[in-house]
Amino acid sequence: MSNSYHDTRGRPRVVVTGIGLVTSLGRGKADNWTALAAGRSGIRPITRFPTEGLRTAIAGSVDFLDIGGYSAPALSAAMALAAGAEAITEARIGSPDAFPGPLYLATPPAEIEWPQRWSLYDASSGSGETGYKRLLAAARASEWREMRALCPFASVAERVAAKLGTRGLPVSISTACASGATAIQLGVEAIRRGDTDAALCIGTDSSVQIEALIRFSLLSALSTRSGAPAEASRPFSKDRDGFVMAEGAGALVLESHAAATARGAEILGVVLGCGEKADDYHRTRSKPDGTAIIGAIRNAIADAGIAPGDIDYVNAHGTSTPENDKMEYLSLRAVLGDHLAATPVSSNKSMIGHTLSAAGAIEAAISLLTIRHGVLPPTINYAMPDPEIPIDPVANTARAAPVRTVLSNSFGFGGQNVSLVLGAP
Repeated sequence: MSNSYHDTRGRPRVVVTGIGLVTSLGRGKADNWTALAAGRSGIRPITRFPTEGLRTAIAGSVDFLDIGGYSAPALSAAMALAAGAEAITEARIGSPDAFPGPLYLATPPAEIEWPQRWSLYDASSGSGETGYKRLLAAARASEWREMRALCPFASVAERVAAKLGTRGLPVSISTACASGATAIQLGVEAIRRGDTDAALCIGTDSSVQIEALIRFSLLSALSTRSGAPAEASRPFSKDRDGFVMAEGAGALVLESHAAATARGAEILGVVLGCGEKADDYHRTRSKPDGTAIIGAIRNAIADAGIAPGDIDYVNAHGTSTPENDKMEYLSLRAVLGDHLAATPVSSNKSMIGHTLSAAGAIEAAISLLTIRHGVLPPTINYAMPDPEIPIDPVANTARAAPVRTVLSNSFGFGGQNVSLVLGAP
């Protein structure tokens, strides 16, 4: 069975009718696209907490949303709501407070920030209790109920679902840096199964906080070019020295092609295929033979029902870490073969940094905008080609090019790898 509403396997064709974006470059897809096409960086010095003595003092932080006192879960929810409302409004489906489908939300684990921890400790001093009992007494106090409610893992999704009026219980996803792409995959699968005609898929992450920064720094994963923030993220360049932490949210409204057409929706793109494969080699490193990453890319292309030579452009995971960039190149070469030499490959992370749990959703949204505008966003800061990564990185300046099919890659610490194939309407 195959018609305009079904793929070659007879499954409902999944289309995109709404896109929303928040990154360090701004709120909304219009401002983000203008900045991306201009090759502008959103990386800047961190002002949220003291950075004296730290090797890395820069990030792609989102500091322009008013959330009152900072907490990572509150900012994650605020960014998800901003991106989700934008996507729903563009899709003209339901309303920003009554979305007619489920929510799949990628988000990092929620933690109390250190300022709140110290505040909690100080607030416990007059309780009459000692030690751990004293902390529990303070935590039970009324002023801590709101903070406590933010910290369960599902809290961000529950808040977003309540505000946007999605149907059923929201699904929270945390598969490290593949999370945003996993959320989209789950939405696609739900529509293909016939469980729903529409799904809201969001990735959000507000991990620019001192403890997370120190953790990644101890892994030697972060760039230390704090003196030149805009030049720090250098995917595929020989002198790359690590990724730059960043925040943001990306949202897609997915619908079955039949349902979208029936209500007269404008179709912005198609999710042609999803592929995943887990890597059990190491907590942070990829298998040296690349089999998991290769498998994810192959599975996505096979799921899309296309050939490797049909890929017009690769929106790379491209973190700017020495090992990841090389492994991604080797995996792309294994799958695309000689076609890779003629296929542009660029990394949005050169401009917005690595948005971690949100990256897959943000980069899928940017991939769809790339198709829509016929412009390839550049990989900025590419001044020193790496002879071990002989690709076309769309170096430093955006490039006009017709694009029908994009491969968008997301590879996460802990071994989860997800690739998406996105197509023109």
